[in-house]
Order: sequence, then structure tokens, then C-alpha cells
Amino acid sequence: MQLSDIISAWNTGPRGPKYQRLSAALRDAIQQGILPAGAALPPEREIAQDLGASRVTVRRALDDLALESLLIRRAGAGTFVKGQTPQTKAPLLSFSEEMARRGQQARSEWIDRFEGLAAPEESLQLGGSIRERIYRLTRIRYAGRTPMAVETNVIPAYALRGAGPIEGSLYQALEKTGHRPVRAIQNVKAVLLDTEQAARLGAQEGSAGLMIERRGFLADGRTIELTQAVYRGDAYDIIMEMRGQA
Repeated sequence: MQLSDIISAWNTGPRGPKYQRLSAALRDAIQQGILPAGAALPPEREIAQDLGASRVTVRRALDDLALESLLIRRAGAGTFVKGQTPQTKAPLLSFSEEMARRGQQARSEWIDRFEGLAAPEESLQLGGSIRERIYRLTRIRYAGRTPMAVETNVIPAYALRGAGPIEGSLYQALEKTGHRPVRAIQNVKAVLLDTEQAARLGAQEGSAGLMIERRGFLADGRTIELTQAVYRGDAYDIIMEMRGQA
């Protein structure tokens, strides 16, 4: 069975970028069990031919679903359905806002502030052209005197035009220009701190850390934020409330 037999109406849904319509159709097929866990997807070229879409559209749709942990890519083997991953809804907060909720004072130490052309992978994730201009902001984030994370944010340059110097909350700066994200997909995974990360966070090399990757979106579906932050495992925790089904 070809994908066109499963998601034949993928391009007739709500208006928006084609890759988002395709990822939405595939997401529905996975969540409904039509594409079961472990199922192998055809190569991108075959999917593009089958659906009458460009390979860029297919690649971006699959990248989105991989970011959501619905698909898994295996080098040399292909792309497979991973199945549904339990998701927890939480307020969309910046680091500064989250620390304030925890009763701590956030501050930053700058490592790098880059303004220029996005790297190819960044352009692809942001959905812009290969000439997309971005800000890439890398900081050590503190809670009080404790270094908590090494954080890198990639933001389209247009989103911060007129925001002024960024010293505190990035989201507050984006709010000033009307480009604060309204939703985000966030992935958290365990890592071991490398030499550079450990030195910046005042931790031992090889000690436990948490990597948080976030992709933020505007109401119209545009990607407005790419964030990767590595947290000290001994100084940061994630607390969730879970309830049984009614």
C-alpha cells in the first residue's frame, strides 16, 4: 500500500505550508494506528513522487514528526514509525519566566552573539530561504549564582527588529515585536556533559545533564525559535503532574 492510499487528501486540508499539511496528515495516520509502530516509510524520493510533492516538502514534514518523536530515522536503514510518545502540556515560558516561577533570579553571561546568514540546516528548520538572516544567541543561564544551562537560540532576524538589546528574557523581546511563540514542540533527553559544557557549568566532565530542544511557532505556523539548551543534571529538575484517565 502506498502513502497516497492512506493520506490521499493531505493537500486539501486547512490552508498553510504544504509540509505542515503533510505532517498533519501523517500525524493523524500514526495516532489512529493506520501507520503502526515499526512500519517503514518509503524513501523520500518515492514519497514525493507518490504524493506529487517536492522532496523539500517531504523532508520538512518528516523532520517535524521526528522532532515530535513520532518517527525515527536510522542511518542506512530508513525512516520508521516510532509510535505515539506521551506528551505533557505545560505553559510556554522563557528561561527567565520559568526561574521567576521557581522563586529564583535569572541572569545571563554571553558567550556569542551572531547576526548573519543561517546555516543550511537552520534555514530548513525555519522554513526560510538559503539567504535567511538570523540571530544566533549563546549564553550561560544562571539561577541566582548557580550556572544552570548553556543555551543557544536561533531567531529569524526580522523577529527581533526594533526589540533593542537583549539582556533578559528573549520571549519578552519577541513579545515587543509581536513575534512571541504561541506553541512549541520540546524534546528532553539525557546527556553526558562534554569538556566545554562542564567547564562552563562548573560541573565535572561526563556528569549527567539534560538536553532540551525546543522549536517555537507563531499562530500562523511559522517557526520563530530554535533553541538547544544543556542543563546541569544536579541543579535542574522537571516536575509534572499526571492524572489517570477519567
